[in-house]
Amino acid sequence: QLEVVESGGGLVQPGGSLRLSCVALGFTVDSYEIAWFRQAPGKEREGVAHISRWDDSTLYTDSVQGRFTISRDNDKNTVYLQMNSLKPEDAAVYYCAAAEGPVVGWFDSLEYACWGQGTQVTVAS
Repeated sequence: QLEVVESGGGLVQPGGSLRLSCVALGFTVDSYEIAWFRQAPGKEREGVAHISRWDDSTLYTDSVQGRFTISRDNDKNTVYLQMNSLKPEDAAVYYCAAAEGPVVGWFDSLEYACWGQGTQVTVAS
């Protein structure tokens, strides 16, 4: 059974940093397309970052470009989302998602069949 488990969320002040982790169970992270999504109250789920299984290339939504970094540690079978310079508008539940791929639109949640339970990120002073 395929499963991903997120961790690392919490409360951080504006300008602070957090690192989210996504551990894969039942598959290896280098064989799947992995993305991070987030959903704030009253808003649609949006794609935040993606890492390709084919060439390790990464993609980001415009609002996090230059502040967030997605990476993969194959030895730990884990994908990370390093979030720096956090803003109040980054507050949301963050989800890790996996697709055997290939994905056509990395930001489309329908492309991903495996989802975690999410981890809450709160940005407030």
